[in-house]
Amino acid sequence: MEVTPQDLRNVSAISEVPEDQLQWLIDNSRLESIPKGGFIFQKGDAIDKLFILLEGEVDVKVDQNGNYKQVAKIRTNEISGALPYSRATTAIGFGETTRNAKALILPKEAFNELTRNHFELTEALVHVMTSRTREFAKRNVQEEKMMALGKLSAGLAHELNNPSSAMARSAVALKKHLGNVPEKFKRIISVKATPEQIDVINDTLFEKLTHRPENTMGLLERTEKEEVLETWLEDHQVENAYELTETLLDFCMDVDALERIYTAIGDRNFPTAIEWIENVLTTEKMVDEIQEAAQRISTLVSSVKSYTHMDSAPERTATDIRKGIKSTLTMMNHKLKQKGIVVEKYFEEELPEPKIMVSEINQVWTNLIDNAVDAMDQQGRLTIKVNRDGNFIKTEIIDNGEGIPKENLSTIFDPFFTTKPIGEGTGMGLEVVKRIIQQHNGDIKVSSRKGETNFTVCLPIE
Repeated sequence: MEVTPQDLRNVSAISEVPEDQLQWLIDNSRLESIPKGGFIFQKGDAIDKLFILLEGEVDVKVDQNGNYKQVAKIRTNEISGALPYSRATTAIGFGETTRNAKALILPKEAFNELTRNHFELTEALVHVMTSRTREFAKRNVQEEKMMALGKLSAGLAHELNNPSSAMARSAVALKKHLGNVPEKFKRIISVKATPEQIDVINDTLFEKLTHRPENTMGLLERTEKEEVLETWLEDHQVENAYELTETLLDFCMDVDALERIYTAIGDRNFPTAIEWIENVLTTEKMVDEIQEAAQRISTLVSSVKSYTHMDSAPERTATDIRKGIKSTLTMMNHKLKQKGIVVEKYFEEELPEPKIMVSEINQVWTNLIDNAVDAMDQQGRLTIKVNRDGNFIKTEIIDNGEGIPKENLSTIFDPFFTTKPIGEGTGMGLEVVKRIIQQHNGDIKVSSRKGETNFTVCLPIE
């Protein structure tokens, strides 16, 4: 196959390049055939040649934890490989042909003559490079967002599952419990008691319900009190005393309280009265459990709403920085708990509210906190400080992990730089963070040593 300038007119990126420059490209290149399943480049190869795919297709794949993921496809009449002024040096993936292919290959050694003597061809190839970089950055930013969303979604699903399961269990238990109420009601209604006796029971019971005391007993103290209460109930002819003690003690209904009821109502009616009291307290406890679980779900939903700022227009809004950080911590609570990380918050009170893009700034907190958690071992310590510093709100996110190597500090915010394995990060997180901060006319700095890495974000108040 002999390649002509007319053949290269089918390559849209260089279709308008003068014919003499296309002929130079042909004269300084070699035509290479690659069979189906062959590699036009492999991981680790030097990026030292430009190629134009004249026939066939090439799947570009990267190795992610032992699995190959297709990240791009090079089609017929497309340009890839080395390009003028590109700083790429080593291939990070594989280029495998999906059918027999032919490629026109220009070695990088010819680039000096190319850029010196062939302006239109150079301009077209540089345009290919900028378009490729823009698409690559766009795709990786999207992947970074999807990774962050995946992490938050997994944690949020776990956090929502716990209270929703608790509600379901409590609802089933409450339904079963209420099924036993008619028999107990029949027994209590048959009790012949004076208004004064009923008042004693009501006063004692509803004092515990209305002003439910906080149960601060330790395990040892509670075990001892359960034994004492169970023995006391058995001595006063109460059947199934063991089953009643747990609920009675949950409401701090101790021997002294039961003595008052026993003295008022007498030994004959006392077992029935205690059974009814325990029944009311059990119902109250189950309702409390359902209410608490529902409140936890409501809090999580509120945090999601605050985190995404989904009920507001996408514009700068005067916002309390601390609120966004708290919502982010709630969203990431599952990951923090998994590692047993202690979070220390030092928030200055009555801070001014800078005008910010809330969702974007929350993405900053997510990336910085997520990186901090990844950098720490089990039982780590995350410290977050927020205070006013002149005309700025200064936020410090500090972890006690291994620290960032000194040689990486100068490139930590560069696009695609990452120390994480393939599949765990795209290297766009901190680049996105810096870009968002700069869009807010703010500043971000990092300092690191073993045991202390500090990312400091300053956002202008005005």
